[in-house]
Amino acid sequence: MIEDVAFNAALTMTKKFAERYFEWLASQIKIEQHVHSDYDSLFRYLHSREFVWVVSNDDNRIVDALSLRREFWGEGNRYPRDGVSTLEVILALSRRLEFIAGGEKEVWAGQLIKNLKLDRMWDPISLRKLHRMEDIVNTLIWRTYDRDGTGGFFPLRNVEEDQTKVEIWYQMNAYINEHTVT
Repeated sequence: MIEDVAFNAALTMTKKFAERYFEWLASQIKIEQHVHSDYDSLFRYLHSREFVWVVSNDDNRIVDALSLRREFWGEGNRYPRDGVSTLEVILALSRRLEFIAGGEKEVWAGQLIKNLKLDRMWDPISLRKLHRMEDIVNTLIWRTYDRDGTGGFFPLRNVEEDQTKVEIWYQMNAYINEHTVT
């Protein structure tokens, strides 16, 4: 009985901490003029979907996403190291984009969501929208998007190689090069 109380208390604390972490993640996204509360269901869905890497070296994006957890929980503290969410990968990429291309990470996160055509998925989420979100995220994760990257994070106008086979890091750099004004 005492063990049940301790377990329930620990579980409640873990859930509260997980909710604070989610809110911290969601606060780092700016989609056009909308505030993150308009997209709560979308962000929760993205956070519920584990991001799976299928191309060599895309595991580095998983490591980037884990760095968000380290930042939130604090250096030297233990933090969950299980699979990362698609939302975490979006935010990790937005930080890389900010560093390399400039701008704000919050705006870059919104741009990635817009590139995926998820910016239309504001609350409330209908069953139709939910099915569309599932299709979009499955297309992203399993790389069934178009050769030019349409349907993925980084759609390109001028494609030299099939983006479904290119690691995300190089897709991002090609996207930056294509969108940088000289």
